[in-house]
Amino acid sequence: MEGAAGTYNSRTAEEVFRDFRGRRAGMIKALTTEVDKFYQLCDPEKENLCLYGLPNETWEVNLPAEEVPPELPEPALGINFARDGMDEKDWLSLVAVHSDAWLLAVAFYFGARFGFDKEASLKVTCRQRRRLFNMINNLPTIYEVVTGTAKKQSKDKTPNSSSKSNKSSSKMQSRQAESKTLKIPPPKEDDESGEEDEEEDDEEHGNTLCGACGDNYANDEFWICCDVCERWFHGKCVRITPARAEHIKQYKCPGCSNKRARA
Repeated sequence: MEGAAGTYNSRTAEEVFRDFRGRRAGMIKALTTEVDKFYQLCDPEKENLCLYGLPNETWEVNLPAEEVPPELPEPALGINFARDGMDEKDWLSLVAVHSDAWLLAVAFYFGARFGFDKEASLKVTCRQRRRLFNMINNLPTIYEVVTGTAKKQSKDKTPNSSSKSNKSSSKMQSRQAESKTLKIPPPKEDDESGEEDEEEDDEEHGNTLCGACGDNYANDEFWICCDVCERWFHGKCVRITPARAEHIKQYKCPGCSNKRARA
């Protein structure tokens, strides 16, 4: 179990995420490219076995920790017992789901220690934890990788080459238009640095959904806010370009425009 436990030092979101990403990579290897070796190690005749991901992108199948409570949250026990009792793909998917749960448990175990030295303010600590969650959430789960769901999602979301070139060429213009037409919340009075405020604002935008298609906010896309219902929309979804937005004094989304027309 050397290497699985990690350290107890107070960490930043980036450090914990690196640990998470390394362990995740190791477990993905066990369940995909090195699955034959993993399958052989999970002998049902052996005792309770666990799959551990290590920070150096390797993995191991081992017995659970002897001490109680263990240094880190424990993975699912007895993954080997079900190996011959179910279809191999189903078994691997089951192990993958439990591996995802363990990875989150370990990451938030470390995340719970943010600000443990009491030097960081509560606001900074909460921001670190939220940043950690956002970074983790941007990666597909092990289950999605093992079952192939991640590949399907990436194909569905891959734009064509022309839209990519259009985005890159109009990126600067889009951001300039946003500053003129979009509602930007005023800066908060805070003792923290401007860089941290900007980071927090980006994270808040990251949770915003388009009122038309329901997709998330992305930094390289032009967005516009309705002055009536105050919902955000992709410019492409409501057919508003950055150039056109510069000449709009008060924007009304299609839904609000139709309501007024019916009235």
